[in-house]
Amino acid sequence: MTLNLTDAEMRALDDLSARKDLTKTAVLRQALRLYQTVEARVEKGDKLLFENESTKEKAELMFL
Repeated sequence: MTLNLTDAEMRALDDLSARKDLTKTAVLRQALRLYQTVEARVEKGDKLLFENESTKEKAELMFL
């Protein structure tokens, strides 16, 4: 399999790989599983929210 990434995307992958101490393949596998989970929940009508613990401010992540 060949994966073509922009320089910025490759830097992001390198950064995540280093910060998480994972291989690039492992990072991409986790990202794919996360995306599958989010898509399944959104298809059921669920919302994806982030909440700041200290301020309790909430923000909804919209998928197009």
